[in-house]
Amino acid sequence: MTAAAFADILDQLRIGRVVPYLGPGVLRLAGDACAVPDSAEQLVAQLTTKVKVPHKLRGNLTSAAQYIENFKHRVTLNKMMTEAFAPDMALTALHQALAALPLLPLVVHAWYDDLPQRALAARRNWGLVQGVSQTAHFGRWFNYFRADGSAVPEPPPALVTDDTTIFARPPAEVAGWFTLLYQPLGSVKPAGNFLISDSDYVEVLTEIDIQTPIPLPVQELRTGRHFLFLGCRFAEQLERSFARQIMKRSSDRHWALLPEPPTRNEARFLDEQGITRIDASLSEFVAALTSAQSVDRATV
Repeated sequence: MTAAAFADILDQLRIGRVVPYLGPGVLRLAGDACAVPDSAEQLVAQLTTKVKVPHKLRGNLTSAAQYIENFKHRVTLNKMMTEAFAPDMALTALHQALAALPLLPLVVHAWYDDLPQRALAARRNWGLVQGVSQTAHFGRWFNYFRADGSAVPEPPPALVTDDTTIFARPPAEVAGWFTLLYQPLGSVKPAGNFLISDSDYVEVLTEIDIQTPIPLPVQELRTGRHFLFLGCRFAEQLERSFARQIMKRSSDRHWALLPEPPTRNEARFLDEQGITRIDASLSEFVAALTSAQSVDRATV
């Protein structure tokens, strides 16, 4: 089954019909060379070694971040997040292989490191859109950036009310990008935008059912495409909610590499979303992908 699934995925990747959805677990491909947190558990442990938080919050990333924000200020939280993901590290083979795909309309990256944009630097005509915190960018849900990290000016707002501005129309230049990198949680680069605290997520989840925080180009590019979840787990409600809303109105066939047995909640989520679990490691998938790319190059 694994070989057949890999063959199907690789065929769909070649024609740009698969959206890679990268979670923090992809960083484990770096092994001991991983220089940044590769899980929520690692990140919250790092944050709470620098700021004391109540014991009951130490294992909960969003709650610990909220405590730091409340008692040490948001600037302190952002600085700690930037420090956690500032260390430089080499690209993994997965990042390099995905960036080398001839057709790659959309990539979703649900973590805070900058490896995907560094990998995409070798491509031409691409850009990124990142979720932003309402605390720092009230009335905005996301910001667009060019490949060089410069911000893309927003067009005039589609709707302005007393308490919010909704930017429904994307900047015109975005339509010409060959690849769009979507980072719903923000990223350390280029501007240090992070969705991390309870209040950040409450704001987004209040609106996500009606898709307001999902950029319009992402909504358009996902239509009819399959999602491939790599380095992701769905044990927590937040993880499931974001994945569910980001893949809404896509195809009805998706895959997730999950070598560990899924929890009951994960199994239920996979079933309801039409996600086939592939019992294989990231290393096995990377080997299959790079091998297929070598064959493709040899036949050109």
